[in-house]
Amino acid sequence: MSSRRYRIVHHTTMRYEGEVSTSHNELRMTPVDEPGQATLEARVRVRPLTWSNVYEDHWGTQVMSMEAQTPHDVLEIEAISLVERSEVAVEAPDTGWEVVRSAETQDRLSEFLAQTPRTAPPAEVAELAAQAADEPTPRGAAIALADRVHEALTYEPGITGWQSTAAEVWGQRRGVCQDFAHITLGGLRSIGIPARYVSGYVTDESGEIERGSSVVARNHAWVEVWDGDWYPIDPTNPGPVGLDHVVIGRGRDYDDVSPFRGMFVGSPLAELDLEITYTRVG
Repeated sequence: MSSRRYRIVHHTTMRYEGEVSTSHNELRMTPVDEPGQATLEARVRVRPLTWSNVYEDHWGTQVMSMEAQTPHDVLEIEAISLVERSEVAVEAPDTGWEVVRSAETQDRLSEFLAQTPRTAPPAEVAELAAQAADEPTPRGAAIALADRVHEALTYEPGITGWQSTAAEVWGQRRGVCQDFAHITLGGLRSIGIPARYVSGYVTDESGEIERGSSVVARNHAWVEVWDGDWYPIDPTNPGPVGLDHVVIGRGRDYDDVSPFRGMFVGSPLAELDLEITYTRVG
């Protein structure tokens, strides 16, 4: 089986209009370690930094809780990871609708079946999902729905914000990967398929990256559905979730896995710069 090894550098710079006296934040920028993905190295640098604490949250995501109590007008965060992605054999689903919709499954995976304010589907999306439920398997229905969401939406950065809901995005038929994922999650949950939000990285390049070369990457979101095991589907980029998809964390929606969250005391934020690069090293 093929594999790829990447050095990922995620650099964030926040510039404020004036001085900030205190900043408290949670960072979710360290890739998970799991079958098909080995995180060989990971470190996060913050400037300025007073203290930090690293823990694993309820969803299995590594979180760095940090505080900067030194007065500053710029906050810099650099997350550097060395990750090896390898192919994992995907078995054909042998779990039918009766197992997915059983009382045992619905209870055990209830967190991934309950709608959130972000995922609650408008009537048209629920109808698309109901039509997809005619597929003979839950996985087939999930793939069909993701394809329909992809066809209905136009990918357009800057149209939506981090707080946008599935209903708001569907009304304008435009959004980014986070929005594609929320709409797909809402539809899947409406027909009883457990589904979770995945946050990570993906490159902006098509095809295999040559060894030694660096390419632009971005934060990305896709979904995983349960039909006996968790199966990844990317409604933004149809086709298999590949070796350039790197997982940071999972949850019910974006709120559970946002890369950066916090508060500060002082002058308003003036500018936010974000740069992510993949360098293939193996």
